[in-house]
Amino acid sequence: MTIIDGKATAAAIRLELKEKVDGLKAVGKDVPGLVTILVGDNAASEVYVKSKIKACSEIGFNSKAEKLSGDISEEKLLALVKKYNDDKTFHGILVQLPLPKHIDEDKVIEAISPAKDVDGFHPISIGNLVIGKDTFVSCTPAGIHELFKRYNIETKGKHVVVVGRSNIVGKPIANIMLQKKDFANSIVTICHSAAKDLSYYTKQADILIAAMGRAEFIKGDMVKDGVVVIDVGINRVEDSSKPRGYSLVGDVAYHEVAPKSSFITPVPGGVGPMTIAMLLQNTYKAFLKINEMN
Repeated sequence: MTIIDGKATAAAIRLELKEKVDGLKAVGKDVPGLVTILVGDNAASEVYVKSKIKACSEIGFNSKAEKLSGDISEEKLLALVKKYNDDKTFHGILVQLPLPKHIDEDKVIEAISPAKDVDGFHPISIGNLVIGKDTFVSCTPAGIHELFKRYNIETKGKHVVVVGRSNIVGKPIANIMLQKKDFANSIVTICHSAAKDLSYYTKQADILIAAMGRAEFIKGDMVKDGVVVIDVGINRVEDSSKPRGYSLVGDVAYHEVAPKSSFITPVPGGVGPMTIAMLLQNTYKAFLKINEMN
């Protein structure tokens, strides 16, 4: 059984990007730029945004964090997005979700230029993914696919079972794995809470991607021997032995499932670190594409 080390893989990607940025600086060229827009005082969102800005700084990207009041009007937020669409200093725009209820998230996402959609949420990006065109892919699914590449995991003709149908993880990773491309070209099943017996599907999986947001839901008797397990879940469970009073666990009961697995991602340290690494990679990709057009 091989533990897939997302933390080390993400660090390697960051180092690769830093070397590319250092090369740009060495010849006096511009560097990639990312702007993050945070609306309101969501504590978790603030942590995520700080992590993204810190990551940009570490590899030499230009970055800016816009912190807006929670009562900002939708009109003003859309105007700010348009401003950064037109700003050549920034090649990626990330509006941190969720947004306050009075703001239409879909309208804001659709206002971002597809050329700067480094989150991969724009309908054009999603449509391009579905039909197999080169595009920005949302960062967590992109990170999963990158792990398959870096660990040389065979996916061609394998049965990939995705548990969860979110627009952020379940649907995009299913579409990635359907494509007739390297480290994809799989037979894909998406299952979810409407299934009478999820284990009927999970037991068939050569590769199981768990992304339903339910702590340790996938048990050892729900998978077959030799399965590749990608655990996307990050759930807090009470744990009095920890100073903070809780532990982080995935959607997979790790200690039950790991002995039956050929590869498995831990939580934390598996898929999670890959998300920001792929955001940086998307921003670099946007930078290259925008410079090609200009």
